[in-house]
Amino acid sequence: MIPGGGQPNMQQLLQQAQKMQQDLAAAQEELARTEVEGQAGGGLVKATVNGSGELRALVIDPKAVDPEDTETLADLVVAAVQAANENASALQQQKLGPLAQGLGGGMPGLPF
Repeated sequence: MIPGGGQPNMQQLLQQAQKMQQDLAAAQEELARTEVEGQAGGGLVKATVNGSGELRALVIDPKAVDPEDTETLADLVVAAVQAANENASALQQQKLGPLAQGLGGGMPGLPF
């Protein structure tokens, strides 16, 4: 109900919804193009993901490779990817959070 007893302007509401949808699509495209990095082991392993969390690159310093201890290397890879995904999640919140608030709260399927 609109204060003052008036009816909502459906055309205006539709235009606002379409603009929010366009803004959301633009933000999602930007996230897909933006890359963020996470690292572990003081930079021995670096993972790069896009803003959507898709792994794009993995760099392993030769000093991290010990054939006798592959478990540590695996742990460093997992930690670097997790750090990169945390950075991507923060970027998602920064880019998409204001749009979700404009829709009255969180959106199903999005991490905020």
